[in-house]
Amino acid sequence: MIKKALFPAAGYGTRFLPATKSVPKEMLPVVNKPLIHYGIKECMNAGIFEIGFVTGRSKRAIEDYLDHSPELEEKIRGTSKEKLLKETMEMIDKCTFTYVRQKEMLGLGHAVLTGEPLIGDNPFAVVLADDLCEGDVVSQMVNLYKKFKCSIVAIEEVPKNEVNKYGVIKGKRIEDGIYLVEDMVEKPDINKAPSNLAIIGRYILTPDIFDLLKETKPGKGGEIQLTDALLRLAKEGMVIAYKFKGKRFDCGSVDGFIKATNYFYEKEFKGS
Repeated sequence: MIKKALFPAAGYGTRFLPATKSVPKEMLPVVNKPLIHYGIKECMNAGIFEIGFVTGRSKRAIEDYLDHSPELEEKIRGTSKEKLLKETMEMIDKCTFTYVRQKEMLGLGHAVLTGEPLIGDNPFAVVLADDLCEGDVVSQMVNLYKKFKCSIVAIEEVPKNEVNKYGVIKGKRIEDGIYLVEDMVEKPDINKAPSNLAIIGRYILTPDIFDLLKETKPGKGGEIQLTDALLRLAKEGMVIAYKFKGKRFDCGSVDGFIKATNYFYEKEFKGS
């Protein structure tokens, strides 16, 4: 039922300067695969093969990665290195990639709204590539959508002193790990947070979110916050928060990026 995914990828990645001056943060490699690779693979495992990107200037490397490179492919054909491109070639052959530019960096809500022409009147997944997840979180959420038919946010418990880095929900537990959202606050003060259940970079959104985003006024930081539109959707309809099963690495931070690199190296390369 969820056939499309949107990757907001227009941000500057300032926490990784100077590397991100010319390299998109979504293309930073965790061992030998860029962050975007892990997110796309997660979508494919969920049966999603129509993938849109909201990009900006200096993001052409994403398009190049998801296109054929005839000279390179010919150079390694028949060698042991050919297998290193197997997953990337599978992405190129099985997925359709479309792109639209976000002309101004006005927040995640604005980025999602910019992607409306790529999505149309369809429910869709949103994946933030710098939240690297293991455990096919998108698949879990797609299965949940089949039951609830509403917008869903992925959440995890975070230390209380870190709630000011996230959108945070207040919810009524309706099943194990599933909450009916009653309130959402973007980057609340630590002593005013409604809980320590933080929204991470995985969403299933219904297409009515676009109309709500068009009516959403700039909030914290002068940005159009996706959280504000989702709160209105929760008040007028229903939004589910889901405590996903698996691991998540905040690769938007240097600390999380190093933890992810060490984890995937130990898992996939060490001893091989």
